[in-house]
Amino acid sequence: MPPIGPAPVLAVLVGLFWTGIYMVVRGRLGLQIVFVALAAILGAFAGQALGVRLGDPLAIGDFGLVWSSLLAWVGIAIAVGASMVALPNRQK
Repeated sequence: MPPIGPAPVLAVLVGLFWTGIYMVVRGRLGLQIVFVALAAILGAFAGQALGVRLGDPLAIGDFGLVWSSLLAWVGIAIAVGASMVALPNRQK
């Protein structure tokens, strides 16, 4: 079995970090947090791939922190936007 490189592990850490920051700012999320975390992790991994090709001013080894953080926030925005469209507003 090939060893796991640092990029997937760091993408998970960056994605979960920004998900936690979003959760602190927003408050409670409920089940939506699972989708937000998944979107942030995938965005961070995609950002790392982009950072390798374009270069990153703040890199940890080969892991581009700026691009991965930026695309993690894009993933969070997409997940939140999709949940706003998919879930009706429940007002009591």
